[in-house]
Amino acid sequence: MAEHHVYLGLGSNLGDRYALMKRAIRMIDERVGQVVRVSSFIESEPWGFESEHRFLNAVLLCRTTHTPREVLQLTQRIECDMGRKKKSQAQVYHDRPIDIDILLYDDLTIDEPDLQIPHPLMYERDFVMKPLEEIKY
Repeated sequence: MAEHHVYLGLGSNLGDRYALMKRAIRMIDERVGQVVRVSSFIESEPWGFESEHRFLNAVLLCRTTHTPREVLQLTQRIECDMGRKKKSQAQVYHDRPIDIDILLYDDLTIDEPDLQIPHPLMYERDFVMKPLEEIKY
């Protein structure tokens, strides 16, 4: 089976953010593939909505044998298992215990209604780009 490199963006702004991020990283390692690198955790203001809760963000590199669609399904299942009630739609955002976004998957470009790679908004977000630059090959 072919091995692929996927960069995932993580964010949490509810509960024990640090513990939730560490738990998400463990679950990604168990379910999606080997976590090879994890950026520093950085704090950021909510992006695209108002909230009194600041985010903790990070980016990780994972080696996986799963397809992009499978990675999407697996990460959405992790979000759900960690207490996320609803996924943001139409750029309407909410507080959440964990958010996992596929940023890059090898050199693929995918443009489907529910799956865009590279992540279409990542270049606008310092809380994604700074951690990504820290760990990107």
